Amino acid sequence: MHPYRTHTCAALTQSNVGEAVRLSGWVHRVRDHGGVLFIDLRDHYGMTQVLCDPDSPVFAEVEKVRSEWCIRIDGTVKARDASLVNPKIPTGAIEVYIRDLEVLGRAAELPLMVFGDQEYPEETRLRYRYLDLRREAMQRNMTLRSDVVASMRRRMWDSGFREYQTPIITASSPEGARDFLVPSRLHPGKFYALPQAPQLFKQLIMVSGFDRYFQIAPCFRDEDPRADRSPTDFYQLDMEMSFVTQQDVFDTISPVIAGVFEEFGGGKTVDAPETWPQIPYAEAALKYGTDKPDLRNPIEMQVVSAHFAGSGFAIFAKLLEQEGTEVRAIPAPTGGSRKFCDRMNAWAQKEGLPGMGYIFWREGNEGAGPLAKNIGPERTEAIRQQLGLGVGDAAFFLGGKPASFERIAGRARDVIGAELGLVDENRFAFAWIVDFPIYEKDEETGEIDFEHNPFSMPQGGMAALEGDPLAVRGFQYDLACNGYELVSGAIRNHVPEIMFKAFEIAGYPREEVEKRFSGLSTAFQYGAPPHGGCAAGIDRIVMLLAEEENIREVIMFPMTQRAEDLMMGAPSLPTNEQLRELRLRVVREEE
Repeated sequence: MHPYRTHTCAALTQSNVGEAVRLSGWVHRVRDHGGVLFIDLRDHYGMTQVLCDPDSPVFAEVEKVRSEWCIRIDGTVKARDASLVNPKIPTGAIEVYIRDLEVLGRAAELPLMVFGDQEYPEETRLRYRYLDLRREAMQRNMTLRSDVVASMRRRMWDSGFREYQTPIITASSPEGARDFLVPSRLHPGKFYALPQAPQLFKQLIMVSGFDRYFQIAPCFRDEDPRADRSPTDFYQLDMEMSFVTQQDVFDTISPVIAGVFEEFGGGKTVDAPETWPQIPYAEAALKYGTDKPDLRNPIEMQVVSAHFAGSGFAIFAKLLEQEGTEVRAIPAPTGGSRKFCDRMNAWAQKEGLPGMGYIFWREGNEGAGPLAKNIGPERTEAIRQQLGLGVGDAAFFLGGKPASFERIAGRARDVIGAELGLVDENRFAFAWIVDFPIYEKDEETGEIDFEHNPFSMPQGGMAALEGDPLAVRGFQYDLACNGYELVSGAIRNHVPEIMFKAFEIAGYPREEVEKRFSGLSTAFQYGAPPHGGCAAGIDRIVMLLAEEENIREVIMFPMTQRAEDLMMGAPSLPTNEQLRELRLRVVREEE
C-alpha cells in the first residue's frame, strides 16, 4: 500500500464499499455524536467523512485530533444509511471507518479558520496566506486561474502561435508606470529594470522573422494599488503578429477570449466575437464617460447643450457661454421619482459635486423638478423627446468642459443602471474601443505630449503627423468587458521616420529616442515588417470569471494595499554586506 494514500478524498463511491483504503489530508472539522467521532477529511480534490467509535484501536488518538491537523488514516469503506447520504459531495454515499491513524503534521492554534465563511482582516489573510488558500473558495479560484491559463495556451497554439520567453532583467523603459530597478553588482552604479511588459522584445521578435509570438508573461510595475490592479506584478497573455491589420488582430484574439469566457463563465451569455461593437474612443467618452464601458447597462449619455443655452437655468446658460463647454444628460429609465432623484443628488454630493440637476416626468409627460421649472415646458419636452423618455423616467445633467466631468458622469451612469436594475448580470458584454488619440495638450503649459502608447502607428502615417497633433488617431485599441479593460494593443509604428516624427511632435528629439530606445530604433533600420498585437490581463479575466471584486482574490500570493508581503517580510532592509558588494548606500528618511 502507498505510504500516504490509495485514493484522494473525492474518489471513493459505493463501488468501493468493503475495501480497505488509506487517505491523507487535513481535518476540516470534528464532530462528536454521542461518543462516535466524525471527521471531515479534506484534500485538494474534495472531502470524505471518516468516523471512529470506542471499538476502534485508535479511538484515543483520534480524540486528540484538531482542526487543520494533517493526518493519514487507514480504514474500511462503508455505505451510509439512505437517510444520511449527502448528495452535495461526490463521496456523500459512503464513509470510512478508521482502523489506524498517523499524525503527519500538527497545527498550532489557528489565526483564521479554514472551515466556515468567517470574514478576516486582509492583513491576517495575507500574513497566513497558506491557511487562507486552504479555504474552499480560494482553492476554487486558484484552480480556475490555472485552468484559464492552460486554456489560453491551448487556444493560442491552435491558432498557429508559438510561445517564446523574453528577459526578466532588462533596461529601464518608460511605459507609463514606475520601474522596479535592480542594482548591478558587475557594473557598480548602474541598474537593470524588471520589465513593465515584454513590449519592445516582442516587437524585436517580429523584426527577427518570427511571425506569431505569444507568452504568459509576468509584468512588473511600481504602481499604486486598486481593486482591479496589483501594485507590483501581474500576468498577461502577450501576443504579436507580423503582416497584419488591426482587424486581423481582432479576428485572432477575440475567439480566444470568447472561448475562455464560454468555457469558464458559468453559463452566462457571451456574445459572438463578430458582434462585438467597435466604438471610437471619443464616442465611448461621450456615451459612457469611460473607455472601458459596461455595455450590460443600456444607458447612453447625450449632449443636450442646445436646450440649456440661453435658458432660465443660469448655471448652465452661463457655463455654455465659455468655449469648450457642454451639458450632457444621463437618461434614467424608470427612475422618475423625487425620492430616487434626491438619492442620486446626495450621491453626487458625496462624490464632491455640488449636486446633479435632474428632471423627471409625470403623467401627461409633464416635467418636474427645479430644472424643469427653470427652463420651461417647451425645452423640457424637447429634452424628453431627444432622450426617448416617458412617464416614470428621469434624466440627470452635468455640465462644463467634458474632461472635467466625464469620469464622474460615467460613474453616475453605472450607479443609476445598478440602482434601477437595468444591468444584465447574466452576461459578458464585450466592446473594442478604437481610434485612440495619440497626443494630448497640457492645459496649463500648452505643451503636446503622448496621451496613449507612443509606439502606435498613426492613422494616415506621416501625412497625419503634418496636421493638428490633437486630431491624430492611432491604430490603438482596448477590449472592454463589464466595465473592465481586459485587452490593450496596437498596430506598431515600424517605420523609423514616422516614429521619429511622432516623438518629435511630443518634444523628444531623434537623438533622445535613439538613446532611450536604441535596440528598437536600430532594429527598425534593417527591414522591419508591419506588425501589431495586444496583451490580455489574466488576473482581471480570472477576477471576472470568479465573480470577485478584488484582484487579490485570484492571485495566489498577492501584496497588500501598501505593496508589502507580510508573509515573507518584503520589502526588507539589505544587509551591510549586500550594500557593500553592490557599492550602494541607503539614505534613511531622517537624513
